[in-house]
Amino acid sequence: MMKRWGFMVCTMLAMVLTPLAGVAVVQAAETSEVGFEKPHNGAEVNGKFKIKMEVDGMKVHKAGNIIDGTGHHHLIIDGDCIARGQVVPKDATHLHFGKGQTETTLGLAPGKHTLTLQFANGHHQSYGRDLCTTIHVTVK
Repeated sequence: MMKRWGFMVCTMLAMVLTPLAGVAVVQAAETSEVGFEKPHNGAEVNGKFKIKMEVDGMKVHKAGNIIDGTGHHHLIIDGDCIARGQVVPKDATHLHFGKGQTETTLGLAPGKHTLTLQFANGHHQSYGRDLCTTIHVTVK
């Protein structure tokens, strides 16, 4: 009887916990922030310009595994922050720096643009607005 009861408890736990196995807790340290070292908000830039990304309170690490206190940058062109826990899309306006890069050269059409820097974990799951910032640039 005890063996049967133990089997039932284990089975119920497996049913409850299995859906949670692939879910990663996505949370940034409270004192963390991301920013652009270059360019600055309101900058006028040429068609091709250098971007330097930074993060404080977290470490930049390549994508692949979720490691507490780490992540990598994503640059969103003319878009907004990604909600916490959502995977950052990969397309022409959502650039991934999954190798741990902190610099890039970007080419944009003339006019006003927003650049949003989003930090995400090793599975590209966003840390949300806590690790997101947006600046405005004008391309000459």
